[in-house]
Amino acid sequence: MSAPMPRHIYLKLHLLVALLAMTAILGRLITLSATGLVAWRTLLAAVGAAVLVGVVLRRRLWLPWRQGVALLGIGVIIGVHWMCFFGAVKLANISICLAGMATIAFFTAFTEPLLERRRVRPLEVWLGLLVVLGIVLVAGFERGRLLGLGVALLGSLLAAVFPVLNRYMVRQERMAPLVMVAWEMAGACAICLACLRWLDGPGAYAALLQLRGWDGLWLLLLGWVCTVFAHGYHIHLLRHLSAYTGNLAMNCEPIYGMLAAALVFGEHRELHPGFYAGTAAILGANLLHPWILGHLARQRPKT
Repeated sequence: MSAPMPRHIYLKLHLLVALLAMTAILGRLITLSATGLVAWRTLLAAVGAAVLVGVVLRRRLWLPWRQGVALLGIGVIIGVHWMCFFGAVKLANISICLAGMATIAFFTAFTEPLLERRRVRPLEVWLGLLVVLGIVLVAGFERGRLLGLGVALLGSLLAAVFPVLNRYMVRQERMAPLVMVAWEMAGACAICLACLRWLDGPGAYAALLQLRGWDGLWLLLLGWVCTVFAHGYHIHLLRHLSAYTGNLAMNCEPIYGMLAAALVFGEHRELHPGFYAGTAAILGANLLHPWILGHLARQRPKT
C-alpha cells in the first residue's frame, strides 16, 4: 500500500480537475465536429508547447528516435480518447459524457498493475466497482443516450492507459513535461487528421476552416490553457502520484462539469434523479480513497 500524499498535492490535483472539466463546456460551445475540434486542439497545443520549449525555455525539443516514437504513440492514444470524449458530448450531453469517463478508476485498477508488472490492489478494485455501480445507475435512468455513454466508456478505457505510460516516461526516462506535451500532441493531431475524412466524410478538411462565432477564442483556450498548461501540469503531478490516484481524482470531473453544465446550459433539467445517485457513488469513491490510505498509514507500527 502506497503512503498517503500530502494534502497540498490533492488540492493541486483537484484544481487541475476543475480546469479539465471546462473542456466539456468548450466542446459544447465549439461548432466543429468532434474530430475537427480535437484536430485543432492538438495542433494548437503542439505548436504552443514547442514554442514554449524552444523559444521561452530554450531547451532542446528533439529527442532520440525511440523516445520520440514512444511519445507519438502515447499521443495517438490521447487523440482517440479525446475524439471519444467530445463525440460523447455531441452524441449525448456533457453530464452523460463525464459520467461515462468516471469509470477511469475501475479500468486503471487493472491497467496500471498490468503495465507496471505489480499485483492488483484490492482497495483499488473495490473503489473502482463503486464507480461502476454509479455508472450502472446512470445508464439505467438515461437509456436514450446509451450510444454517447458507450463512446465515453471507450474513451475512459483509453484514459486508463496513457497516464500509466506517461508516469513511466516522466519517472524512468526523466523527461520534461512540456517536451512530452509537444510530441504527444503532434501524435494526437496526426491520428485526428488521418481519421477526419473517415469519420466526417467528404469535405471534412475544408470544414476545419469554417469557424463560426467565437470558435477561434474557444479553441485557443482549449488548446493552450486546457491542454498545454493542464496536460503539462498533470504530467508534473505524476512525479508524486500513482496513475490510479490521479485518475480516481479525475472522477470528480463529472461533478465539476455537471455543475458548470447546469449553470451554463441548464442540463440539470434533462436528468433523472437516479443520475445523481450514480454520481454520488462516484464522488464517494474519490473521498474514500485518500481517507482509507491515511487511516492505514496511521495504523502502521512506527519503526
